[in-house]
Amino acid sequence: MSPIGMTLVLVSTLGFFAWTMRRRVRQLLVGQPDPGVDLKREGELQDRLKTTLVYALFQKKMPNYTLAGFAHIMIFFAFIVLGLNSVMLWGRGYDPSFDFWGLLSTEHFVGQAYSFLKEIFALLALLGAIAFWYLRLVKGGKDSGDPSEVKDKPRMTLGLEANVILGIIATMMIADFLYVGASLTLAAGSTGAEPVFAWYEPIGAPLAMALQGTSDGTLTVLQHIGFWWHSAFVLIFLNILPYSKHFHIITVMPNVFFYNRRENALPKVEDLEGKVEREESLGINKITDLTWNHILDLYTCTECGRCSDNCPAYITDKMLSPKHLTLALRDHLYASEDAMFGEKKEGEEAEEVEAGEAPALDTYPAAPEGGYFTPDKVVDLVPNVIHPDVIWGCTSCRACEEQCPVMITYVDKIVGMRREEVMMKNEFPHELQGAFNGLETNGNPWNISAMDRADWASGLDVPTMDDNPHAEVLYWVGCAASYDDRAKKVARATAQLLKKANVNFAILGTEETCTGDPARRAGNEYLFQMLAEQNVETMNGYGIDKKVVITACPHCFNTLANEYPDFGGHYDVVHHSDYLNGLVAQKKLVPTKAVKAKVAYHDSCYLGRYNEIYEQPRDVLRAIEGVELVEAEYWNRNKGLCCGAGGAQMFMEEQNENRVNVKRTLQLLNTGADTIATACPFCMTMLTDGLKDQEKEEQIKQLDIAELLVQAVDLDEQVADAAE
Repeated sequence: MSPIGMTLVLVSTLGFFAWTMRRRVRQLLVGQPDPGVDLKREGELQDRLKTTLVYALFQKKMPNYTLAGFAHIMIFFAFIVLGLNSVMLWGRGYDPSFDFWGLLSTEHFVGQAYSFLKEIFALLALLGAIAFWYLRLVKGGKDSGDPSEVKDKPRMTLGLEANVILGIIATMMIADFLYVGASLTLAAGSTGAEPVFAWYEPIGAPLAMALQGTSDGTLTVLQHIGFWWHSAFVLIFLNILPYSKHFHIITVMPNVFFYNRRENALPKVEDLEGKVEREESLGINKITDLTWNHILDLYTCTECGRCSDNCPAYITDKMLSPKHLTLALRDHLYASEDAMFGEKKEGEEAEEVEAGEAPALDTYPAAPEGGYFTPDKVVDLVPNVIHPDVIWGCTSCRACEEQCPVMITYVDKIVGMRREEVMMKNEFPHELQGAFNGLETNGNPWNISAMDRADWASGLDVPTMDDNPHAEVLYWVGCAASYDDRAKKVARATAQLLKKANVNFAILGTEETCTGDPARRAGNEYLFQMLAEQNVETMNGYGIDKKVVITACPHCFNTLANEYPDFGGHYDVVHHSDYLNGLVAQKKLVPTKAVKAKVAYHDSCYLGRYNEIYEQPRDVLRAIEGVELVEAEYWNRNKGLCCGAGGAQMFMEEQNENRVNVKRTLQLLNTGADTIATACPFCMTMLTDGLKDQEKEEQIKQLDIAELLVQAVDLDEQVADAAE
């Protein structure tokens, strides 16, 4: 092996890699500070290390797609194991006998054990590459997480790049086998012996035996081919990484480590009025408004398409594809490098970069696979890089984030762009104007009089906090249960159950106003903060921080529990499904009546993916005699499809006729259930509409878990009378 040749290879490849990484780091540092990362917080470092170990090193999410997942795991661990072998080969470029000073010599057990692992993992990597070729070339990249559904659109990004990378991986493994086999044959021939099988060289030794009788000259050529192919292509591969989707090999560990741990809460925009006066962005307008953590996300995208494969907007043919949103931002980031850092020539005036005109709609692809318009300058992201329909198609369900194996976030970026559109440009779907007006005027998106908020409780003798300031529990009713006739029945059922269990509770009545969730998800952060501050003042005035807050609305639940702390509201918030389950477990509520029903439970996104409450609603249903619980295949729990109402979609029209709520309704109907159970008023509305679309509203019941539990509990006479 030539020391000069090895030196040239190392210096040229590592030098080019260092130059490339300088460019990537420079663009990373353009990003804004990320307030979500604070390693000084108690337990923060330990939690982040644990997350990195579980999700990055041991790749917990990868097996969600069985074949692709295990193929990736095999290749990943092969590169970890073979990394030491690559270093050893580079050392042999200077000293052909280099084996880490005897540590990896096959003359003792440690070296033999490593040799065995190296060959086994090299074989696994080769099999993994073949598996990926099968998924790409035979199945056309249409591998789906749902085994029962064939996708019309490929999940994976198809093209030459991935096949070239797979070719490099496969031939590197073959080259290593060739190097070992030829070396063993030459070594045996030099002593006049014949190659023999050794357990620690399960592939190299049989190959050496097969090469027996080959001339020394040919064996030397094969040895050199194997050596240089493996050792050089490791370095070539290293330089390809920052220019391809395989950049994640370098960035995945830091990306998972710095993952935003407050994924169930959107970041607060500090000093809103000051930012407006200083003409600063209120959200994400240009690529430079992303945080450094967002940019690390862009570097880390593997283009696997799991996010889009589970996105309710994408699978119902909306323009939004989480994968292609990330790729559009990444490509624009790279294209903007000269605009960010281009040096001005002497005497040349600095050119002010203005936002470009919105391109014609046909600039955008009919399907996201075609890519997005990415001008070579720093421009407004919407509409120049991202079509407006992309950001307004999001339901904020976080299915994309749940499935992403490298922990990329999407909702915070989309809402950031919405904030800029709403608060700075006053450009948003016209249907939202009515919801904004209603929230601002009457504290609810339907713009119904605030004085009617407590009418749902008529006849139930439900006290307000003003009447019962010593109540132990605050029942936060929410806008839907206060104003929507169907949701009012859920509020009444919940109140009946609380009374039956002798819970000392009260409501805020007309003092309650919307938590602001629809405004915040729609990008109207100013309106959200106004409502949040008003509610926190009211609740703190009653000492709610020392009480329990229960609510039947997952959106209220998530906002009160996870977002109000930023505004001084620290409350013990419990969803009604969780609270009712506790009352049943404590025998304060005893289901004594059988309810014969085959029930499919629909997981609310804001209850499940946002707050990991999956089993408590099911436990309530299991406690009811006669209930047979069935599940939508694949599409349940953390994979449950959104109803289509989140992200303020409840107050917007869908972008096409392929409706999310109908898609979800069909999944639930396929279970053969005669009852669909929900634990969210928005989900109830959307699924009821889905049943009407399928003309099933007469045959299939749609009930909240509280309504099912009421049927199973013997109510006190006065409570039952009030229900009538």
